[in-house]
Amino acid sequence: MGGGYMDYATAKRINQLLTTVYGDIVRVEELALRTSQFKDISIKEVHAVDAISMYEHKTTSQVARELRITPGTLTTMVNHLVRKDYVQRIRSDDDRRFVRLGLTRRGRLVYRAHESFHRKMVESFAKDMDDEQLQIIEKALLNLEAFLEFASPTPDR
Repeated sequence: MGGGYMDYATAKRINQLLTTVYGDIVRVEELALRTSQFKDISIKEVHAVDAISMYEHKTTSQVARELRITPGTLTTMVNHLVRKDYVQRIRSDDDRRFVRLGLTRRGRLVYRAHESFHRKMVESFAKDMDDEQLQIIEKALLNLEAFLEFASPTPDR
């Protein structure tokens, strides 16, 4: 199986699957959020919590780059997340102007719940596949990521 040409029917089927799966992931994530204890947070805010991470204190610029949004957009989101007690701003002792972001106890709970959802989703997706099949899927997803990166300008371009 080489690269390159794909017949119209196959391309149409794969496009339909990608579109359906994307919509389903978003729908299921939002439904899981609405039926959880975290009813006051949007899915975009959950993804910001995920990017902030439990394991390092990133700057606003680092998180904005990772989410591919402007620092101003992230600042507005962080203000909401601080007010809702999911995120805290951590000021440097050396330079009080230098701020990193961290998760509160409530933020860590959301982070773990979201991480668990994605882990189960990936395990289900990869169920009964061998290493070669997983490498092919990973290559296809990397191709898609590269296409989307090229096709969609980011705030810092």
